[in-house]
Amino acid sequence: MQNSTSLAGAKLSGNVIITELVRNMELGAFEMAYSTLLPCVFSVYLNPEDHTRLCGIYSLIAADARRALSARVAKLNSSPPGFGIRKKTRKEYRIAAKDWVIEFYADTENAVPAGDVEIHSELNEAEQRSFQGTKTTLIGRVPSVTATRSGGTRTDTRKQADRIYADIRYEDESGPQLFLVTQNRVRIGRGADDDPMDLALYTKEEVSREHAHVRRDGATGRFFIVDRSTNGTWVDGKRLKRDVEQPLPERAEIGIAEILTLVFQVRS
Repeated sequence: MQNSTSLAGAKLSGNVIITELVRNMELGAFEMAYSTLLPCVFSVYLNPEDHTRLCGIYSLIAADARRALSARVAKLNSSPPGFGIRKKTRKEYRIAAKDWVIEFYADTENAVPAGDVEIHSELNEAEQRSFQGTKTTLIGRVPSVTATRSGGTRTDTRKQADRIYADIRYEDESGPQLFLVTQNRVRIGRGADDDPMDLALYTKEEVSREHAHVRRDGATGRFFIVDRSTNGTWVDGKRLKRDVEQPLPERAEIGIAEILTLVFQVRS
């Protein structure tokens, strides 16, 4: 899964760290027959300068984060089906440990710029790697889901990154986002229980479950877009005709139901 957020130049705050912990928890959901396990062990890597600046208040950040994580789990369990993490049937969300484990480390590899954060998670403190969680990052790099945690150190078994054809920047209810286009077809929308989107938007119901498609012509490298929605898709202020494919400029602002704006940019 590719899921990044860019806050380049912004000063890292406790609120940003907590928001990303909650987002990581949702991304790392592990669905079982009667319940869904959520990651509960988090390793938070910071730029050394940020790590030094925040040293001394990590216990306070962690305490707030535990409250936020617990509140989110309670909301997921009390919400009607289809809210938050999408699933076919109602299942209980829970964690495998008695409490949340949140640890902070300085990124001695200097891979995390100042103002950014990188989070590795696991479903439990057990050593079984089959219960490995996920990783999210605020920076504009392709995040790996193969990172493992061992005694406060990182080991990344990264696969070679796919070629990035374009990027799409936007902000939905989960915060500022960066989607890296590495395939020739991207389906955009809120998604459904049995129909997940490539670019899933966490937003209002005015945005259709399957709102728009972006297609790349493999032979020419050109991009095209088609509106599949009820409430409309715009490109640079011009509304598209439904189900009619249109060329997509190398840089364009894509309006989604007058709710969200996606900034599309081809990479050379």
